[in-house]
Amino acid sequence: MLFNSAPFLLGFLPVVLLVYYLLPHRKQNVFLVLASCFFYASWDWRFLLPLLVTTSLDYWISLRLEATAHDGTPQSARKRYVMISVVANLGLLGFFKYFNFFIDSAVQLCHLFGFEAPMRTFEIVLPVAISFYTFQALSYTIDVYRGQLHASRSFWDFFLGVLYFPHLVAGPIQRAASLLPQVVNPRRIQRAQVLEGLHLIVWGFFKKVFIADNLAPIANAVFANPNPSGGETLIGVLAFTFQIYGDFSGYTDIARGIAKIMGFEFMLNFNLPYFARNPSDFWRRWHISLSSWLRDYLYKSLGGNRDGTYKTYRNLMLTMLLGGLWHGAAWNFVLWGFYHGAILVLHRLAEPVLGVVGRGFGRAQWLWTALCILGMFVLTCYGWLLFRAVSMQQIGQMTLALAHPFAGLDVEALKRILLIVAPLVVVQIIQWRSGE
Repeated sequence: MLFNSAPFLLGFLPVVLLVYYLLPHRKQNVFLVLASCFFYASWDWRFLLPLLVTTSLDYWISLRLEATAHDGTPQSARKRYVMISVVANLGLLGFFKYFNFFIDSAVQLCHLFGFEAPMRTFEIVLPVAISFYTFQALSYTIDVYRGQLHASRSFWDFFLGVLYFPHLVAGPIQRAASLLPQVVNPRRIQRAQVLEGLHLIVWGFFKKVFIADNLAPIANAVFANPNPSGGETLIGVLAFTFQIYGDFSGYTDIARGIAKIMGFEFMLNFNLPYFARNPSDFWRRWHISLSSWLRDYLYKSLGGNRDGTYKTYRNLMLTMLLGGLWHGAAWNFVLWGFYHGAILVLHRLAEPVLGVVGRGFGRAQWLWTALCILGMFVLTCYGWLLFRAVSMQQIGQMTLALAHPFAGLDVEALKRILLIVAPLVVVQIIQWRSGE
């Protein structure tokens, strides 16, 4: 069930809210686990099995990690438990999401060198949201292993922390340290919280239905064109830039709103990302739950910025490459990750010069800020071309076409895009100026 589907809006959500409000706290938790399982199984009941298996495994491992921490078990022995969780979760993700991708890539590599490759792919159905709940479960066991979080003794509390339906399909990726206390403690729902939740739901639907769904046909038409002109490419990239923001942030706002009216607080996941001034600022604003997860559990584990400039840049590139691959099993996602890693590194190298240039604007700092935002927006838009393209060949063709960005420009299509995004831009300029 999608949030914007009739079965969810007219059936599932009203029934869940009605029953939820009538139950006491502990029974609320049990009910929400069962409702979340039903919600997930509505996509395909077979998807529920791997989710329940890995969640049960992580529940057991977390209890073992807690117990071994108290009885003085050597760290090397405790590490084996967390490695079981890592291997099980990433192994499941790798099989369902990347098995065919790596087989196809190996076959193509063999053909490139003139070898015949008898390997074959399989019809593997990708479970919905496996990337999201895998990262969420991993962060829990790693935090327990690090001693940053106590393992949950309650089966139902832990399962609700992982399976709670608003964040299950598209995030935000909730940390157990934030969500579990809200599960364990009774939730007192305030009128202001409900109103804020309803506001988020309405705003999220506006971004998803009005912005994203109206821009999708424009972007799809351009990226389905085998040889678009520079102007058509510009239109397609601009439409997709706001489409993907409307989709991702709209869905997140709906999830946060539903959680609020049930007494839960989810983290802010998108904070005016197209007002970012530089690459680092962009990743502090875009898909914050994912970028912070990659920072805390991948970048820092690789060494972060502790071992000198070269290793810092290496760690940045590896983190962004793997972050790109997390989004999908295709080389264009890897290239998108490489691109963002490269501009992060280049920006760090250029910071001293940019600082001097910025100070040269004197009292006209507003102009320097505007130029930085515009420059980062252009870089982001090209990144979305890499993300949305259907092949490496299309990336090359569209990149060359952008050398003449106004050739074949459809002015009517541009006007339509501007009319669709105008309300969003106006509201977000107000939010940006007010610092909200």
